[in-house]
Amino acid sequence: MAPAIVFYISGHGFGHASRCIEVINAVLATRPETRIGVRTSAPRWLFDLTVKGKVTYSTLECDTGVVQIDALTLDEADSIRRASSFHSDLVTRAASETRVLRELGAGIIVGDIPPLAFAVGGSAGIPSIALGNFTWDWVYADYPRVRLAPSLLPAIRGAYAKASMALRLPMSAGFEVFNNVRDIPFIARHAGKTREEVVKILKLPHEKPIVLASFGGYGLPSLDSDLLAKFKKYTVLTTATIPMSRARKDAPLVERKGTFFSINEEAMYDVGVRYEDLVAAAEVLVTKPGYGIISEAIANDTAVLYTSRGHFPEYDILVEEMPKYVRSAFISHDDLFAGKWESHLDKLRAQPKIKKKPETNGAEVAADILLKALDKPPKKPRGRPKAKI
Repeated sequence: MAPAIVFYISGHGFGHASRCIEVINAVLATRPETRIGVRTSAPRWLFDLTVKGKVTYSTLECDTGVVQIDALTLDEADSIRRASSFHSDLVTRAASETRVLRELGAGIIVGDIPPLAFAVGGSAGIPSIALGNFTWDWVYADYPRVRLAPSLLPAIRGAYAKASMALRLPMSAGFEVFNNVRDIPFIARHAGKTREEVVKILKLPHEKPIVLASFGGYGLPSLDSDLLAKFKKYTVLTTATIPMSRARKDAPLVERKGTFFSINEEAMYDVGVRYEDLVAAAEVLVTKPGYGIISEAIANDTAVLYTSRGHFPEYDILVEEMPKYVRSAFISHDDLFAGKWESHLDKLRAQPKIKKKPETNGAEVAADILLKALDKPPKKPRGRPKAKI
């Protein structure tokens, strides 16, 4: 049986999973018979809805990420506490994974970007490839409370150092620990339907510009839909991400309140509309800065109205780099929650479009690298030379 590619994916938000799914889809598009294993705490329904082929999914907490109270608020102290506890026995965790890798027939490991993936690779003697735009040691190093967990950063960096290669995306930081780094283009989902097709299928009004409120897996339930329903110039969309095991069979595809529309994401996929199609149909995304959603905005020529997201070091990198690739503007929490979006949207839409669009074929580039690594014959273990007789 041909060896498999096994992905270890951080469950922090949806961004890590979404970009790995794009790489998985690119691998399967090139070589459909490739066996894929996925180890993650990201929800299974996300893979069931978006993977264009077969994967062997299994639930595993690969890392602890940062502890989110909601989409815009995190708990630094608990983030360090949980990360320290998790990584204190990384060697034991890695050793327990060798049986799983044997069952999956792993030929290479891909990690986005939990240290556990590379500790596992080192323990099992399997090549491991990192994929991402930041590292967890770089994030945690920015939190003052990390001094109370002196073994955390060395444990993470020791695991990362075992990676065979790192595929570094644009808008990145923290890759100094890797010995072999290759830069690749943005990984992003590209729309397969036009705005007109999306509007027709979802029965949305077509006369006003569409704004998509996108706050990832944590959502932002504190947004006042009554305020958004009163917009004069814009149609506002959001999605309800209902796990498929809990989704009501009779749940409507779209629920409307004035100019505010909530879309049942599972039902949306059932009628052939994917999330990236919504991104492309929108003129503006209202969001927190996250790598995945910014990449999709770039790929689909959608402007970004962003708000602050708490002390997450990636935020500063993304805010600094964003204007190179996509029209963007800031909205305060006060204006966001008070529904004072329209003046910000007007100014943002008036910005000139970016002249040179960056490459967004990183999934295909990464897939090619992974398949070549998979095809590479495994190194023979070095033994002691035989004594001459």
